[in-house]
Amino acid sequence: MSRAIARSFRTSAAILMLLGPLSGSQEGHSGHDVGAVHFPVSCSPAAQKVFDRGVALLHSFWYDEARRTFTEVAEIDRGCAMAYWGMAMSLYHPLWAPPTPGDLAKGQAAVEKAKSAAAKTQRERDYIVALEAFYHDSNSRSHSARALAWRKAMERLSERYPEDREAAIFFALSLLGTASATDKTYANQKRAAVILNRILPEQPNHPGIAHYLIHAYDSPQLAALALPAARSYAKTAPAVPHALHMPSHIFTALGLWDDSIESNLASASAARKHLANPSPGFASQDELHAMDYLVYAYLQTCRDSAARSLVERTAAITSVDQNVFQAAYALAAIPARYAIERRRWSIAASLEARPSSIAWSEFPYAEAITHFARALGAARSGNPAAARAEIDRLAAIRRALTQVEGQYDWGAQVEIQRLSATAWAEHSQGDDVSALHAMRSAAELEDSTEKHPVTPGPVLPARELLGELFLELDRPELALAEFEAVLRRSPGRFNATYGAARAAELSGDQKHAAKRYRDLLGLCDHADTERLELQNARSYLKGAAPDR
Repeated sequence: MSRAIARSFRTSAAILMLLGPLSGSQEGHSGHDVGAVHFPVSCSPAAQKVFDRGVALLHSFWYDEARRTFTEVAEIDRGCAMAYWGMAMSLYHPLWAPPTPGDLAKGQAAVEKAKSAAAKTQRERDYIVALEAFYHDSNSRSHSARALAWRKAMERLSERYPEDREAAIFFALSLLGTASATDKTYANQKRAAVILNRILPEQPNHPGIAHYLIHAYDSPQLAALALPAARSYAKTAPAVPHALHMPSHIFTALGLWDDSIESNLASASAARKHLANPSPGFASQDELHAMDYLVYAYLQTCRDSAARSLVERTAAITSVDQNVFQAAYALAAIPARYAIERRRWSIAASLEARPSSIAWSEFPYAEAITHFARALGAARSGNPAAARAEIDRLAAIRRALTQVEGQYDWGAQVEIQRLSATAWAEHSQGDDVSALHAMRSAAELEDSTEKHPVTPGPVLPARELLGELFLELDRPELALAEFEAVLRRSPGRFNATYGAARAAELSGDQKHAAKRYRDLLGLCDHADTERLELQNARSYLKGAAPDR
């Protein structure tokens, strides 16, 4: 960690420790179950209190609840123009997928209602005009162009009202929403973090500050900076499933698996309690999102039985509360992870996208996960013809995913999967030159991208697959370098740790092999399954020369 990063980490940690997540120093009317927010508007006092809660819900991305809350504000005070602003904001999700055409139409209608309600202050009119910059001409302007227009409008608004902390916080969110996934300097994220850290001492219980700091630092290079925010956010907004889940982004990035598990168990439980229809076949997207992170953490710590129970729960789901990409991604990723992380190739080769109630054609990048698992499973269980059919499907999905500037490049992620599967299909047919070329290309492409917040990590990291290919080709020294590269980016990954130990063993580096085997056993202190890799680790350590 650099000195500058370390200083920033110590400063943020000190602030949060001194002020505490439940400090009474912050004025706010939204309630501590969702965090403390006060966004003054010229509506009735009764409407103001409910409005503050709605804004707090916005900051935790509980958009459906926020929309219901702002509808309640409008019922309390029909002349409250900002109630309609809130409804429109609840339909724009800056860090998620672009709104559907239906949501865009609803958002534009809400903006028009806000304008016709004639806000009583210039500041409120400026908020409404700023949001209109996103919804205006949605039929002719791209999502990225409109997101950038909102960012510029929020920047002007925050400059015009420097004492308005909500303007600054929403501007920080707009910076995160328009950050490039290929910008390895993280310019937007760092700029947002500066804004948020400046306000943090004044408003330690504000849900948006902790939430957006986590997003700002949600990358391997910066994740340690968000650990104080991750420790505080769930306590700031304990009623919100997403607030309970969000700290696990940082715990995952740092390999803090027990913390991630605790976070996502709480999130999934809160999401289930909130369901209006708790039938066995029904789930919420919040629960599914937490379940995907849970399965990932369970698999890294050899809690395969716990992971299997979630796979079975996923298989029983027939419908979800929202047909959104978070739900589709989790439904595809959970069974795929469980099969291929455990190297159950025949199971992976037979996976299907389920349930049929999900509009998979709307989420081709989620459907691609199933085709990737099937391709890899077929290639690694000796069926290259079946693998080729799935690779062709991945290629078709890749061609259909047109990259739009400013939006996340899902096409690149599908291409990484296609190249990885191609490499193992080539290897299964004895063409190792082509296999290495494809696998290296996949790894280099993955290095140039950032993971999307929807996922705890790639279904299988390309460099991890490259390391495994080198092992199969009896080149352990090269394999070791690849596995260590994975662990620098994703500390605590079980398969990369085992791969590094095995590669070091085969390279004759006893000391390094022993270290990584001990690391492996440490990951699985609470294992509920005895894996062959653990047996190999114990056997090696029993016979290894003592460290000197």
